[in-house]
Amino acid sequence: MPGLSSPQNQAGIMNFYDAQTPGPKINPKMVLIAVAVFVLIVLVINHMIYYP
Repeated sequence: MPGLSSPQNQAGIMNFYDAQTPGPKINPKMVLIAVAVFVLIVLVINHMIYYP
């Protein structure tokens, strides 16, 4: 059937995502921590501006 995909058809896609690329490797925990810190900083600055 032409609409079905088999593992052979998807092997190239998986190979693309598994390929090593140059650049920094970032730990997902560090990204979440950085986002949380950024949100807290924005909230503190917002509170300081609108509620002096």
